Amino acid sequence: MAVIVENGKNTKFYTVQTTLAKGNVKLMTTNENSSLLEITDLATSVTERPDVKILKGINLTIKPGEVHALMGPNGSGKSTLASTIAGSPTYTVDRGNVSYKGEDITHMAADQRARNGIFLSFQYPTAIPGVTLVNLIREAIKARTGEDVSAREFIAQLRETLDRLKMSEDFARRYVNDGFSGGEKKRAEILQLGMLRPELAILDETDSGLDIDALRTVAEGIKTLRDPNMGILLITHYERILNYIEPDFVHILVGGNIVASGDFDLAKRIEGEGYDPLLRELNISEEALI
Repeated sequence: MAVIVENGKNTKFYTVQTTLAKGNVKLMTTNENSSLLEITDLATSVTERPDVKILKGINLTIKPGEVHALMGPNGSGKSTLASTIAGSPTYTVDRGNVSYKGEDITHMAADQRARNGIFLSFQYPTAIPGVTLVNLIREAIKARTGEDVSAREFIAQLRETLDRLKMSEDFARRYVNDGFSGGEKKRAEILQLGMLRPELAILDETDSGLDIDALRTVAEGIKTLRDPNMGILLITHYERILNYIEPDFVHILVGGNIVASGDFDLAKRIEGEGYDPLLRELNISEEALI
């Protein structure tokens, strides 16, 4: 299947090869600029249950400045892909590899990936009573850079980021996610994103559980932090956050396989029709890919 994606003045041509037996979909682009993230034939299982296979041959390339939206039904493997890229030991790579900035990081520890500039925003952020956001962020910056940032420099950077995100300094001095609403937890994740300035941001269902006002606030924060040097993988169930952050590419993940890719119009189609019409068009079913 061939898909032509037009983005502003640039037209990119993709060839999508689907092999159901191997669960393999390969995306190839004529634009050969250096990739930030390159995933090749990635298959994973649950570490404690090797018989439970989740990802079944993922191919995905993200370049600096690009926003890729990943959509799909519940249980399709979206969060597994995010966790695998970040290095979670919950999942084992059975096949394929993950390359970041030209380096194979398939078996690299999660903390080293974070130090190298990979950021994962959690779907369900954990509360840490007694630890303030300020202290958490300062220690994270120290761990990433290997240098102890002076208090004056850190506070200046914090205030600048808070101002860009339209957040108060009082918010940053609260305990991490302790007593936070759903919207506040997601805002805290975006503040960390802004302060750590990663090169690859993986946002796992940042819009889940948010009302329309909280969604707009979080989406505007992500737009503010969008950078030509940072690639973003935005995982979502719904089109609504994409109305604020229009992606360059949209991928549909079903049963551990990327079955289709396109531009924002693909997300609009899924929102309007659901997944079934697309799967019928591709001559596949969700059950066939499990």
